[in-house]
Amino acid sequence: MHTITLQPIDWLNLFLYYLSLSLLAVGGAISLAPDMQRYLVERNGWLTDVQFSASIAIAQAAPGPNVLFIALLGWNVGLNAGGAGTGGWALGLLGAALCMLGTMLPSATLTWLATRWAQRNSERRAVRAFKQGMAPIVIGLVMATAWVLGRAQGHIATDWALWLLTLVVALLVWRTRLHLLWLLGAGALLGALGWV
Repeated sequence: MHTITLQPIDWLNLFLYYLSLSLLAVGGAISLAPDMQRYLVERNGWLTDVQFSASIAIAQAAPGPNVLFIALLGWNVGLNAGGAGTGGWALGLLGAALCMLGTMLPSATLTWLATRWAQRNSERRAVRAFKQGMAPIVIGLVMATAWVLGRAQGHIATDWALWLLTLVVALLVWRTRLHLLWLLGAGALLGALGWV
């Protein structure tokens, strides 16, 4: 374990750092990992290179959003400051909370304000044009993600059942009010049974 000493101002600086970094994460939080490494490892020495890399690897391997690596970075900073035992766990939780709150607060607030503004101004031509323009982009990104994930399995071009299932699900989402979670559950069941 890498032992460090953090003062209250250091905890505040950690929170402010992630607060300032939040709105720059246009490509996702992982796109800012080099700057996080510079700040946490090189500049402040709060983490080692091994701890930094392991935090990213563990979070990327775990199910859930990839932003979890930020919580692990904060957790490791807290463990390094608190040592083994209850103090380390408490400071680990503090570090994880400060990093995640700093990361999520600005973007969540901006999203909330933009959504409220768009709802109040939904009849404006610019808002309608923006929504209509974003629809094909979102569809294209989802299709690109599906292609990349399917290609990783090595049989996307020849698996007719996969294409048929994709078409059926797309039509169900488009034409019915069936909740997407039911479709995800059905897909998981079909996969578990080995049908797709």
